[in-house]
Amino acid sequence: MSEQTIDLKKRRFLTQAKLEMEFKSLPSKTPVSEQTIDLKKRRFLTQATSVVGAVGVGFVAWPFISSWKPSARAKAAGAPVDVDISKLEAGQLVRVLWRKKPVWIFKRGAEANAALSSPELEALLADPNGSGNSKSQQPAYANNTHRTIEGNEDVAVIVGVCTHLGCSPTYRPEPGAADLGGESWKGGFYCPCHGSKFDLAGRVYAGVPAPTNLVIPPYHFVSDTLIRIGVDPAA
Repeated sequence: MSEQTIDLKKRRFLTQAKLEMEFKSLPSKTPVSEQTIDLKKRRFLTQATSVVGAVGVGFVAWPFISSWKPSARAKAAGAPVDVDISKLEAGQLVRVLWRKKPVWIFKRGAEANAALSSPELEALLADPNGSGNSKSQQPAYANNTHRTIEGNEDVAVIVGVCTHLGCSPTYRPEPGAADLGGESWKGGFYCPCHGSKFDLAGRVYAGVPAPTNLVIPPYHFVSDTLIRIGVDPAA
């Protein structure tokens, strides 16, 4: 890039010097105003050409920079997505896109985790054990009460798409919400489109339009603070 800049400046200097010499050699009978206008016009064209050349260098560099990023085709095909959870606190939720779908990553506190296995809550769910209609909604390693990888029960990874008609439910983690059942509501997700409800493990409530639990995508922990969505844990 430095050699191109030096060469560009040299060519601009030589061209302007040549124009100056031509200006001085013009016949004296030519009106000075016309000479000045002609010289300014030619200087403008020379500088404009130089600018176009400089811009061209920038456009050449862009395809190489773009090639370092995942292509749209790779993203659409389901390229893995890494999520840093080092600053994720209990109750917080982050959203990322994977295969053009929203994926929720959130941290449950001790009380929220304990509530998932309470008989009171399980009695309200359509398929609490994931053995019925929701059998295929999670990988085998997440087929448990918390629907997470064993040993990491506090961090949930769920595809945020309602299994009824594809809306994205609202995160309602506060227990006891009056508009969602009062004391029986232990926190979860509510779909405003048609009223489906899910608990904090993505399990669907009985008697709502959604037929199955929310989907758990393939994922694994690269480290204690990094999750990779789209790839199962190593066997």
